Amino acid sequence: MMNRAINIVVLLAALLLLAFAGAARAERIKDLAMLEGARTNQLVGFGLVVGLDGTGDQVVQTPFTLQAARSMLQQFGVNVPTDSNPQTKNIASVMVTATLPPYGKPGQLMDVTVSSMGNAKSLRGGELLLTQLKAGNGEVYAVAQGSLVVSGFGAEGADGSSVSVNTKSAGRIPNGAIIEREVQTPLHGPGPVTFNLHSPDFSTARNLAAAINGVMGPETAVAVDAVSVQVRAPADPMAKVAYLAEVENIQVDRAAAPAKIIVNARSGTIVIGAEVRVKAAAVAHGNLSVTVDESLAVSQPGPFARVGETVVTPESEVNIDEEDVRMFVMEEGISLQDIVNAINRVGAAPGDLIAVLEALQQAGALSAQLIII
Repeated sequence: MMNRAINIVVLLAALLLLAFAGAARAERIKDLAMLEGARTNQLVGFGLVVGLDGTGDQVVQTPFTLQAARSMLQQFGVNVPTDSNPQTKNIASVMVTATLPPYGKPGQLMDVTVSSMGNAKSLRGGELLLTQLKAGNGEVYAVAQGSLVVSGFGAEGADGSSVSVNTKSAGRIPNGAIIEREVQTPLHGPGPVTFNLHSPDFSTARNLAAAINGVMGPETAVAVDAVSVQVRAPADPMAKVAYLAEVENIQVDRAAAPAKIIVNARSGTIVIGAEVRVKAAAVAHGNLSVTVDESLAVSQPGPFARVGETVVTPESEVNIDEEDVRMFVMEEGISLQDIVNAINRVGAAPGDLIAVLEALQQAGALSAQLIII
């Protein structure tokens, strides 16, 4: 089991080495960065689901459901007396959420998620009524309506027992929302555009700006910081689209990532980056195991004895097994493979390797960031 765990560490380390080896290959700008302003936007709205088979909100415990139903009916000229308290169980108040994609145009469709806000038992078979979806600025960008698709289901017995699979109080409406307003993007305005790296890195930002200048001309791009690269672009939107299409396909050399060691303490998984180096250090590894064996001894009187009784007495045996402490030396500047080979030579488990890495960091012999999750 220990060798298997160590082999997993070696496999992950080898995969990471391949990833770093591939990092030297040039990548397209569209794979390294995104255009600033061309992003998704979160939308949310409050609505009502009707047509439930007696699994809706209990309006006595959720008065906002009744209030919302009254407000909706008033819009259609139906006045519900304020002193009435209809016990409808086929209606539920819900929150509707959606993600507005970049460059979403009016009339396009998108999926929505509907989640119960009250104490409805199930939304299966329900119909969402017309619901406005607002962004963080309070403006309406889409409207949603349609039949819910609920993956959860359940059953109840007469004695109160029940069984359920997945969540019955939430569902989705594929293509259930229509975009009503377009979000402005960098293509709509004059001036330069900005590319933001997915992973901040000063060297990669410099390489990206240099690659654009090499293809599109000197002083076309400038690295603002470790994330942003500002690029001059035509003012005309039509010309800007063709220009950015050419820019995003320019090849850029990604800089080597910082040296990191990621440790999952729960599963024992350890990933060591290819840039990790260790200064000269000596490491000792040994185990002390204590074993306690409990047994019962039975003592009986002799044959034909007139006195005496059967007695059960416990017997304990304690063994201490201490392995020989083995020490190995790590030379200065050793690489990832050297670390793995050294750990494998002493037969250390992933938990022991974590302790070794923490000790090396405490001693200042580890030239990497140790992250334990």
